[in-house]
Amino acid sequence: MKPSTRSKALFADALKYIPGGVNSPVRAFRGVGGEPFFVDRALGARVWDVDGNELLDYVGTWGPAILGHAYPKIVQAIQRTAEQGTSFGIPNPLEVRMAELIWRSVPSMQKVRMCNSGTEATMSAIRLARGFTGRDKIIKFEGCYHGHVDSLLVKAGSGALTLGQPDSAGIPVAFSNETVVLPFNDLDAVRRAFAAHPGGIAAIILEPVPANAGLYLPRSGYLEGLREITEADGAVLIFDEVMTGFRLGMGGAQGKFAITPDLSCFGKIIGGGLPVGAFGGRADIMDCLAPLGPVYQAGTLSGNPLAMAAGLAALEELGQGEWYPKLEARGAQLEEGMRQAAERAGVPATFNRIGSMFCGYFTEGPVWSLADAMRSDRDRFAKYFHGMLAEGIYLAPSQFEAGFISAAHTAEDIEATVAAAAGVMKRL
Repeated sequence: MKPSTRSKALFADALKYIPGGVNSPVRAFRGVGGEPFFVDRALGARVWDVDGNELLDYVGTWGPAILGHAYPKIVQAIQRTAEQGTSFGIPNPLEVRMAELIWRSVPSMQKVRMCNSGTEATMSAIRLARGFTGRDKIIKFEGCYHGHVDSLLVKAGSGALTLGQPDSAGIPVAFSNETVVLPFNDLDAVRRAFAAHPGGIAAIILEPVPANAGLYLPRSGYLEGLREITEADGAVLIFDEVMTGFRLGMGGAQGKFAITPDLSCFGKIIGGGLPVGAFGGRADIMDCLAPLGPVYQAGTLSGNPLAMAAGLAALEELGQGEWYPKLEARGAQLEEGMRQAAERAGVPATFNRIGSMFCGYFTEGPVWSLADAMRSDRDRFAKYFHGMLAEGIYLAPSQFEAGFISAAHTAEDIEATVAAAAGVMKRL
């Protein structure tokens, strides 16, 4: 790695004008120590910083870059669309095409509303569930992050967990009082919560595969159990698929696990790298939204043509060819290689993966919940992160974030990553 002279200078300037020098907390590298580098450009599976360092990227702009950075069809779609105008504030054909594509890909999405971020999607879905049921309380799970929404930023994951602040200042106690927080993968805890609040729970919201406390999977029967409990009670089941949507397949996690939620939230991949969000589901629930119903939701840039064009280019490409089998193969290659590297180095580690999403924890035993994830040796992870960065491998700068493989990663890239990890682990 070349000295980070320009990155250091830029970060010093950023600290003068931007709180913490970043526009999203995890980018500050507080979870691993040191200072962030500044990116100059990106292409395929690689990014180049302003000092000329080339890095193999496993962050992928936190998920959206499933086809790789600057994918030609996406870039061309943005360029063509921008020439016609960047935003209109009135319906355009691209938002109809996007809604139809999501409708065709995800059977539970009987109707779709576009918005501008995953946070907007989850916030709107919660409001809609409350309006539809006439109830106030919601259930969320420890370590699941659903954006910086007041009622959901309780024992959250992602950057909040990285900074050791899973709850946020500035949120009235009354808001969090309507949020019931439970451990993930514990159906008995869910049953007890419903028994304690009869007829009072509007919705359960969850990441079907939590990817903001690292990455851990639902136990067999867990998602099915949540579906049964909510159906019996009349509560709304909301899947936050901002990360898993179109990442685990065209049908997302709900397609992979064959579970039909009442509402779903999407983002990241459906914008092709531009800001976007969407929520949708059962028609009878969605028809409660204004202008048809009493639940208000709006957005100046919702369905804007640039995000729709980029997202359509990405989703249409993913719907063709053998992208998902290729991503699965690369993921399996990385998983096996990393497990062998840790074993040979004598380092206690657990490697979780589903499709092209992954996370390594420096802990013995399986990781099924936030409590399990918190056992990971974060000091060791920080050393590992910086060791890999020195080898030209960019991982998420936090123990509590998932990594992402893109279609641009080659078998040789994975081999190089495993070789680098083997060397770094021996030095931990």
